[in-house]
Amino acid sequence: MTVAAIVLVPDKAVALIDADGEPAIRRVAHSAWSGGAMPIVIVSDDGGEELAAVLEGLPVTITRPGPDEPRGVAWFLHGQRAALAAVAEATAGLLWPARCGWVDPETVTSLVEMHGTAPGELIRPAFSGKAGFPILVPMSLNDKLAALPDLHAYQVVERLIAEGTPARIPELGDPGIAFDLSTPRAELPGFEGPPAPAGAAAEWNAELAAQAQASGESKG
Repeated sequence: MTVAAIVLVPDKAVALIDADGEPAIRRVAHSAWSGGAMPIVIVSDDGGEELAAVLEGLPVTITRPGPDEPRGVAWFLHGQRAALAAVAEATAGLLWPARCGWVDPETVTSLVEMHGTAPGELIRPAFSGKAGFPILVPMSLNDKLAALPDLHAYQVVERLIAEGTPARIPELGDPGIAFDLSTPRAELPGFEGPPAPAGAAAEWNAELAAQAQASGESKG
């Protein structure tokens, strides 16, 4: 099974701010990549060239939604479709706002592993009792998301959970789940427990990751 990262960039300025020495969007993409997400899709209607410049060397796809696709769930679904076009085997996408720049790669790895054990479940990680991002959304739920076009993506997820869609909210100990870039990294709480994957090492994205890494090295 393959889990994509769908990074939503409604505000180019947020994506380009300094996040502990590097642009926030690069930190997000690197965390997704290091954690095993594949492909990584950046959804933005502005700043394509600037985003591409700061993401150079990372295996990402930048896509621009259509004018009839309002920000929110429509953008996420646009990213899901782009992920499937890039990797037909993708079975889920991580709903990841660009402002969530402190997420640890091990959180991504844990979400990928959990998806492998329960492919139909929504998974929204939590830190110290507070659910946050990125949220793992199975591709099998795309039709349900599309039926709620007037809600933001995270609101749709909450609606689906309230309506009985199988879901879990695991505690993963990563403060980056609950604290976004409005909190300086130096002020983040510490990890609650070791930042280790929840389960055996994942192999679902390994072959694709190796191919992308080889491609990136050849371009360098």
